[in-house]
Amino acid sequence: MITHIQGRLTEKNPTDVVIDCNGVGYLLNISLHTYSQIPDEENLKLYTHLQVKEDSHTLYGFSSLGERKIFRLLISVSGIGASTARTMLSSLTPKQVREAIAMEDVALIQSVKGIGLKTAQRVIIELKDKVLKVYDIDEGIALSSNTNKDEALSALEVLGFAKKQAERVVDKISANDQDATVEAIIKEALKKL
Repeated sequence: MITHIQGRLTEKNPTDVVIDCNGVGYLLNISLHTYSQIPDEENLKLYTHLQVKEDSHTLYGFSSLGERKIFRLLISVSGIGASTARTMLSSLTPKQVREAIAMEDVALIQSVKGIGLKTAQRVIIELKDKVLKVYDIDEGIALSSNTNKDEALSALEVLGFAKKQAERVVDKISANDQDATVEAIIKEALKKL
């Protein structure tokens, strides 16, 4: 029903934001991933998902259509509610969630608070084909992805470095040393940025 909300950002917290649209303030629940993507500008547009329950109408906000798509896929799985999906997108980036499902990485999905072994397996069983189809992920490519590189990159982004610049440096470091730890990649990148 409500696909996006654009307006003036009046309140910003790690778990929610309030966007003022012509005098009406909309409370949107967000993930930490979206929180980190929100610029400090006043004007803001977030893609939304409206969850209607018997006792509440809850809006969830996302910085990208890709994150909203992953959120909707996750809540389609039995045993995963909106709050668990939001926790998942706060612990992992949408890309990490997609790759974990594509690579059948049960341990990574299970590392999210509130997700046990059976739920992690159910997520993979129910979503793997959809993720591979929707995102056109080649299983061979997905298996060769470097999670240390991704973790280092997200840490550098949190530290305030530009994504493109950090990506180039991290790619060079990973190409030279494919077994580098997250800490080693970050330390080396900090010297070059």
